[in-house]
Amino acid sequence: MINRITDNKFKLISKYEPSGDQPQAIEQLADNIEGGEKAQILMGATGTGKTYTMSQVISRVNKPTLVIAHNKTLAGQLYGEFKEFFPNNAVEYFVSYYDYYQPEAYVPSSDTYIEKDSSVNDEIDKLRHSATSALLERNDVIVVASVSCIYGLGSPKEYSDSVVSLRPGLEISRDKLLNDLVDIQFERNDIDFQRGKFRVRGDVVEIFPASRDEHAFRVEFFGDEIDRIREVEALTGQVLGEVDHLAIFPATHFMTNDENMEIAIAKIQAELEQQLAIFEKEGKLLEAQRLKQRTEYDIEMLREMGYTNGVENYSRHMDGRSEGEPPYTLLDFFPDDFLIMIDESHMTMGQIKGMYNGDRSRKEMLVNYGFRLPSALDNRPLRREEFESHVHQIVYVSATPGDYEREQTDTVIEQIIRPTGLLDPAVEVRPTMGQIDDLLGEINARVEKNERTFITTLTKKMAEDLTDYFKEMGVKVKYMHSDIKTLERTEIIRDLRLGVFDVLVGINLLREGIDVPEVSLVAILDADKEGFLRNERGLIQTIGRAARNSEGHVIMYADTVTDSMQKAMDETARRRQIQMAYNEEHGIVPQTIQKEIRDLISVTKSVLPDKEEVVEIESLNKQERKDMIKKLEGQMQEAAGLLDFELAAQIRDMILEIKAMD
Repeated sequence: MINRITDNKFKLISKYEPSGDQPQAIEQLADNIEGGEKAQILMGATGTGKTYTMSQVISRVNKPTLVIAHNKTLAGQLYGEFKEFFPNNAVEYFVSYYDYYQPEAYVPSSDTYIEKDSSVNDEIDKLRHSATSALLERNDVIVVASVSCIYGLGSPKEYSDSVVSLRPGLEISRDKLLNDLVDIQFERNDIDFQRGKFRVRGDVVEIFPASRDEHAFRVEFFGDEIDRIREVEALTGQVLGEVDHLAIFPATHFMTNDENMEIAIAKIQAELEQQLAIFEKEGKLLEAQRLKQRTEYDIEMLREMGYTNGVENYSRHMDGRSEGEPPYTLLDFFPDDFLIMIDESHMTMGQIKGMYNGDRSRKEMLVNYGFRLPSALDNRPLRREEFESHVHQIVYVSATPGDYEREQTDTVIEQIIRPTGLLDPAVEVRPTMGQIDDLLGEINARVEKNERTFITTLTKKMAEDLTDYFKEMGVKVKYMHSDIKTLERTEIIRDLRLGVFDVLVGINLLREGIDVPEVSLVAILDADKEGFLRNERGLIQTIGRAARNSEGHVIMYADTVTDSMQKAMDETARRRQIQMAYNEEHGIVPQTIQKEIRDLISVTKSVLPDKEEVVEIESLNKQERKDMIKKLEGQMQEAAGLLDFELAAQIRDMILEIKAMD
């Protein structure tokens, strides 16, 4: 067992001071948290510095904090920002560690069993271990996570009880330490020294923790006593210093001691016999044979090795949970008095709600056809109500909070003023009659000023037809549809910013990474067609695409004004009025955001530095593609090491695209 350090304080480092309405938002949020309020909404307009406000609140209330984002890319961006704000505190990253994941499944219509297949990202696995160990060791922890945090993880008590605690002067034999390390799933390898492994040289044991990537620990014995413990460079062996205490956390999050393992195996056997009897009674002999063979093999592996592939499917028995009881998740590793912040809550809360049902329908098929015991159904994500039961205090953060968040609280704190003085764009409605020619004139006016245009349509056909027409009219235009791969999508955005083309047509331009300061005009076609992309929330988000430019303007083409349109325009006008009044009072002149254009395709160029042009992957032979993959993998690890997870994800997607060609 380990003792958590509880007197560490968050220390925010920033060259900026809160400005605009950030000070009021920070004060209200922090006061309410300190006053015990359970739920609040931070309704911050695009570009108002919501992450900075969140950081200020964390620094003031000084609680361990879980920040949840709705995808890995956004989580990576937030992680990088929080790391900059809190360099002296534990800022951790917890997302799914799979680069590739094909879940176990069965398709009865074609009698096809799909075995689980996955590729684990070693860097992310390290960061997950770093997150859980930090939560058990200290209080000044921020974990930035995706919805992966509501999936089963193993018991935090078993995890912390399994920690091997070492200090100089401790009486323990070398062989006892080696056995303890094997018990917590460390592997001995005297040659290939990596995370989760140890090696032995006489009276010296070197241990490479699962939460580290460069530093290991050298434990030196004198007889049956630890003489000293040194931190060393894993690759070179260079001594970095001595340590007074070393806590070695398990190499896996799914830990069970010997006594509980025997209890779990007995329960698995009992459930197997019960399920076999049901199958035999129903005449499902094939299913019974399949289940018997698989489960008995897993039991043998658990008994001999303490582990088996798919061990998580037995987690209910390993954890000692009852049927239907929620699994342990990352949330259980936090102390009781912790804070949750939900970024882009209108998206993230919907994801949290939907995870359980999709997982259950797939697993029920596996159970019904004898691939898994019924207890596998309890290896699952949390239901939304189970997630809610973990909430001590929560802040929902969004420019457009959803209905769910508004049902949870009446406390809505607004953040409308941008530090740059930028206003929400002016919005007008124009008739659909002659809309294309009208829009063409607006585009040409923007082109003359070296500004860009977004056009959002409702259908793929209209987007394609519009793109073709504008091309005929001499407009430099591109259409971004859902089939475009991540890397190509990023290149399109970069080319738009550089002026390679002037107009981007799309159906859904709300996705992350679409904020382009050069865009001064957003045109919304069929604005009066109610639906997901034309409801109040969708319209406000789309209008926000023009909020990064001082000349920002939005035209809705419609023949009627729907309730959603009116509400979106009213809300935008209200915010704009507040922003204008603030600017006038403080003598602020709005300035377009200056955002560096990163050379996103430099990845391709740096692989073949002797060539200036972008390489056409299709033109490479198999060996050249293999060489490129190897170099890209090195760059992906380098980007991840620099905490640039957005770039690492883009390189990863490029690797997957190249691999798909073979």
